[in-house]
Amino acid sequence: MWQFNRTYFLLTVLLFATEVCIALFVHDNFVRPYLGDVLVVILIYCFVKSFLKVAVTKACIGVLLFAFGVEIMQYFLIVEKLNLQDNRLARTVIGTSFAWEDILAYIAGIVIVIVSEKFFSKKQTLQ
Repeated sequence: MWQFNRTYFLLTVLLFATEVCIALFVHDNFVRPYLGDVLVVILIYCFVKSFLKVAVTKACIGVLLFAFGVEIMQYFLIVEKLNLQDNRLARTVIGTSFAWEDILAYIAGIVIVIVSEKFFSKKQTLQ
């Protein structure tokens, strides 16, 4: 089950750097709130696949459930309940407000993962 996958790890690093840049430098009404949420589930998926040999479907379901869980915690104001409202890192990583649009962005990110995995797995079998 444990396995290091260099390709997924490099994608994780690239996506993480992208997310950090978005968090630090992008202050708009589309990229940061929506594209960032699409990318974060792809980032988590790549991180999981960097270290675990797990089926695409299981990894996607796990990542999506995790993302939904974080969003539900936002609904219940977990940052405030943990007394972390003054911690900028906690507010950025966990988030502070529930939004249905975020749920849709997570689903879009997982759809991108599934389509990408199908495309690249077919491409590998053709070679």
